[in-house]
Amino acid sequence: MGRFWLFSLWLFFAATCAGYASPAEQSEAGSGEPFSRAGFDVLKYYLAADFFHCYLPPYPGTFSATEVVTVRPDSVLSSIQLDADSRSIRVDSVGLAGVSFSHSANILTVRLDRNYTPGETVSIRISYRHQDAGGTGFYVTAGYVFTDSPPEGARTWFPCRDIPSDKATWELRARVPVSARLGSTGMLADSAIEGDTLVYHWISDIPVSTYLITITSSVEFLIHTLYWHKLSNPGDSIPVRIYYKPGENLRIVDSLITPLTNFYSEKFGDYPFEKIGFATLNSAFPWGGMENQGMVNFRPGAYSNPGLIAHEHAHQWFGDLITCGTWADVWLNEGFGTYCQNLWLEHSSGQMAYKRNMNFLADFYLAHNPGWPVYHPEWAVKTPGGNELYNQAITYNKGACVLYQLRYILGDSMFFRVLHEYATDRKFMFSNAVTTDFIEKACKVSGQDLNWFFNEWIYLPDHPVYRNVYTIDSLEDNRWRLTLIIDQVQANSGFFKMPVEIRISFTDGTDTIGRFMNDENLQNFTFTFDREPVSLEFDPFRNILLKEAETTFEK
Repeated sequence: MGRFWLFSLWLFFAATCAGYASPAEQSEAGSGEPFSRAGFDVLKYYLAADFFHCYLPPYPGTFSATEVVTVRPDSVLSSIQLDADSRSIRVDSVGLAGVSFSHSANILTVRLDRNYTPGETVSIRISYRHQDAGGTGFYVTAGYVFTDSPPEGARTWFPCRDIPSDKATWELRARVPVSARLGSTGMLADSAIEGDTLVYHWISDIPVSTYLITITSSVEFLIHTLYWHKLSNPGDSIPVRIYYKPGENLRIVDSLITPLTNFYSEKFGDYPFEKIGFATLNSAFPWGGMENQGMVNFRPGAYSNPGLIAHEHAHQWFGDLITCGTWADVWLNEGFGTYCQNLWLEHSSGQMAYKRNMNFLADFYLAHNPGWPVYHPEWAVKTPGGNELYNQAITYNKGACVLYQLRYILGDSMFFRVLHEYATDRKFMFSNAVTTDFIEKACKVSGQDLNWFFNEWIYLPDHPVYRNVYTIDSLEDNRWRLTLIIDQVQANSGFFKMPVEIRISFTDGTDTIGRFMNDENLQNFTFTFDREPVSLEFDPFRNILLKEAETTFEK
């Protein structure tokens, strides 16, 4: 998921996905507050909503709905507290195990008919009306009705436990005009015409985080369907539903989706969900794309942008199958999605295109670095504003470059083994992972202690700034000595231990490559040759993407 900044280079994509509330809107919705209300795990959301009038002039953003929330207590439970935006949700009544409620400060508290204990399940019914409060989360514009929920916008259109770590199954019954086509998370169980109304019934038996649940619909939509055959069982196919508007060219997305899904499935395990869904929305959708589980939303024109498609599709593994456990771990979604997009570029267009794009990401980071670490522990308890959480330089670009540098450290075979075993670990699949989970997996699979690497690049801010010096001295017997001093001069971060490469060129036109570990500052390396060196190039292949470097010759 994530926000996507759209760059002009088609090679890059550029951007990322997610729609999120502005910092001001989040504050008003109460979304910056820590979720301290423990005591239960949500098992299922069932929503029956009447959206019919949202598609008709003057296109109101109001609707009525009945929701059933089923939870399992973790401790003795006498009430349930859910996130529900006080501006946009007006609760009329509660039922089933709910006997009364209060709703203030964006928290809906439902008192239960008795105390419930661990091992039991509790279902409460909530009847409510959605108000046209002018915020984010639920969008209605001229025949389009869609949701966009990251990071905490789901609470603006249905009461929920709006944190990424509480995944639940999803069922939707939506009433719309017969002219509307509506997609959602999961599979279409059935649809039925009732006079001038069409009732869609969508079911996801696979748990999903609230920010990854979507309703995506329009009276303009046409649907193009094809099928992807699983690599593990070619006889088993998954439907691909592409929602598009008349006049849109589907040539690129149609030809891309099978090889792209094959590529990711080879690297990370079979595509994990019931369907592959894509939809292009209108200009009210503010970002490049959003990786809702099994149903990706795009801006207009995205079907001609293979990089954007590759980014959002990668999130079905990294972000949806394995979802960040807290917002402090969002780089496990966005850094991975951005890097995987570039893996596809390497596969489809070659290593030069891959390296060029990764250099572009690194240069953007270096030009726009706000001086933050990738991992902010405080984000685990208090969600920041969207511009911080979905910062292009840090969350996307630096996160992706860290993976590039991990590949340099481990080598291709081990690096891809780490990613595959992480993506297919049943502890994380259809669940959540935090940063330490990935670090522990990388250490275990590689057989190496990689904590030094992640401490530098994930937990520390900034990057190394090298000011290196080398000298060349003539010795006896036609021999020469080259001395290199590696000096890191960054002021706001610690020392960055890294294996470094150098290329030494000689007067006879030859050169040699050396690699060694730089594990202390002002480290001195001396090399002796029987031919005359003339120059030294530090990190000639730019394998340390995240750095500034000058290397000068002293006579």
